[in-house]
Amino acid sequence: MIFSRAPLRISLGGGGTDLPSYANRYGGFVLSAAIDKYVYIYANRPAADTLLRVKYSRYEQTASVDEIEHDLVRPTLKLLGIEENIEIASMADIPDGTGMGSSGSYLVALLTALYELKREKVPVQALAEMAAHIEIELARHPVGKHDHYLAAFGNFTCLEIAPTGRVQVSTLNIARTTIEELRSRILLFYTGIVRRSSDVLSDQKRDTEHGEAVVIESLHYTKELGYRIKEALEQGELDQFGRLLGEHWVNKKRRSAKISHPSIDRAYALASNHGALGGKVIGAGGGGFLMLYCPDGTKAGIRRALATEGLREMPFNFDLDGAKIIVNF
Repeated sequence: MIFSRAPLRISLGGGGTDLPSYANRYGGFVLSAAIDKYVYIYANRPAADTLLRVKYSRYEQTASVDEIEHDLVRPTLKLLGIEENIEIASMADIPDGTGMGSSGSYLVALLTALYELKREKVPVQALAEMAAHIEIELARHPVGKHDHYLAAFGNFTCLEIAPTGRVQVSTLNIARTTIEELRSRILLFYTGIVRRSSDVLSDQKRDTEHGEAVVIESLHYTKELGYRIKEALEQGELDQFGRLLGEHWVNKKRRSAKISHPSIDRAYALASNHGALGGKVIGAGGGGFLMLYCPDGTKAGIRRALATEGLREMPFNFDLDGAKIIVNF
């Protein structure tokens, strides 16, 4: 029996420029941090029969891989040549559709478990690329490579995505004291709104491919802000990071009316009035988690204000390990 996990992530800058519709033409840059919230995969080969069982929000039991309906599990098993006698179950620390890259983390955790079951070792970047290939090209989800790489590598990770699709991975050069201060100044609130990221990302893909000037200009500026956020964090200028985060969010909302929601805008304005320097909705937008940068002395007031709006805070820490095997026996 194998038990694996892969971390979820909070995007810090450049999000959206990893989508092939943009990156394949202009190149992308994304900076994110993995957090201690995970997708877990249990994988086993039962001794009694040769059936395939997949347990998630549904339960599937089939005699062949082609009968599996889960659109990430089916191509993964076919790619790895696993045709029978497998049981896969998944769990997660947060709900799906909340903007933290759960499908990418699911795939990376799944591949990690299955390769361990096959007793094969795969380099981390190859694992991330395979997960991206499955979701983007085989399952045809309108996503980029961001989530798969963060789930595989963890930590504070920068991705330079060339028009050829090649990804250069580097770890943010950030001091340990800066990480601790950053953690103390970021608050995450669950908005209670669950959305399909594909609804937003499909629109961005279409608009980018059609050359919509507002969308492309917004993505260009998003990439520029990503580099500026990287510089601010590496120099320990955390208040500047907070201001850039707010600028990032205002710019991102130019791309689609679906990216925000009236209740999110109200909560953001309330937090700003109580001292938050900046923030954004994690992921594609439309719901999920609101991330706020709160200077010293402002957190208590922001917490009270957002509690009146019904938003629930989620405590977190950063994950520095990436995908890993928890149990193998």
